[in-house]
Amino acid sequence: MGIADDAVEIRAHGWRTLAAVHALVETALEKALQGGHGISVVEYTVLDALDRQDGRHMRMRRLAHTAALSNSATTRLVTRLEDRGLLTRVLCADDRRGIHTELAPAGVELLAEARPTHDRVLRGALDEAGATPELAPLVGALRALEPRPSR
Repeated sequence: MGIADDAVEIRAHGWRTLAAVHALVETALEKALQGGHGISVVEYTVLDALDRQDGRHMRMRRLAHTAALSNSATTRLVTRLEDRGLLTRVLCADDRRGIHTELAPAGVELLAEARPTHDRVLRGALDEAGATPELAPLVGALRALEPRPSR
């Protein structure tokens, strides 16, 4: 095997490690969020992304990018969440062609209930992944990205 082949294998190994950590975390989160709050991981991601924005709204295209979804998948997801009263769509004030998705009061409430579950399960899933020697270096890198409490 040559140097180029080694580089490909190293990248592939890194990708498989990332996929393994992602699958472990997503499975744990999906089970806990669905079971405890009736929302999926991607629904939580959308509600959380909107909650973190000034004014709790975001353009549809940006929301699609944030949730790592296609534009059409985002539209379908937003429609489902809108039907449940968790968010609304409003025309952009500065561009009548644009649409903002805005977190509704029921979405704020559901997110507040689900966030502790999300954070607890995420912490536990990363602890579990970190106990696996093959995954520990990646989990360590993720933990290094966590914000440190200010003094």
